[in-house]
Amino acid sequence: MDRGRLEAFSDGVLAIIITIMVLELRVPEGHRLQDLKGLGPVFLAYVLSFVYVGIYWNNHHHLLKATRTINGAIMWANMGLLFCLSLFPFATGWVGEWPRQQWPTFVYGLVLLSAGIAYYVLQTVIVRHAGGPDSALARALGDDLKGRLSPVAYLLAMALAFVAPLASEVLYVGVAATWLIPDRRLVRLASADGPEPGDES
Repeated sequence: MDRGRLEAFSDGVLAIIITIMVLELRVPEGHRLQDLKGLGPVFLAYVLSFVYVGIYWNNHHHLLKATRTINGAIMWANMGLLFCLSLFPFATGWVGEWPRQQWPTFVYGLVLLSAGIAYYVLQTVIVRHAGGPDSALARALGDDLKGRLSPVAYLLAMALAFVAPLASEVLYVGVAATWLIPDRRLVRLASADGPEPGDES
């Protein structure tokens, strides 16, 4: 099964997610510059979530480029990732309206954690389809240190949300900063035209 349709569908969903998030940036009621002050937390939450969605879009693109075919398991794993990412507008809107508050900060981290787990599941399913641990894709991924440390950081931030929400938000920003550079392992593999096709069953 060709990956093109899956990639196009995913791109469309991510575009809709970003569109929904930006709708939280409501026009201020006044016409003076200071009327924008109240939008600060909402805007910052939007920027952070936009960066996260961009990171997922970038890595998702390179991950799919590293495999020539897909199967049903990949399609469902991809739907799981899109479901988790579709929760971003809700979490972004809540933490933007109530910055540095316990539960909005915790839920934002929970959404980040769920998306990270869903991406790991998708990556694992694709590696299995591409040939397993001995495949070119598995060798390219190697020791995914950032992928293993990010969930730990999210869990720590979620715990800190109940004692120091600002520290949680700093951690969320820090994790995003580590992922801003595209995964060069997958970029190199994709530029080499990907691994050998896997079993299409």
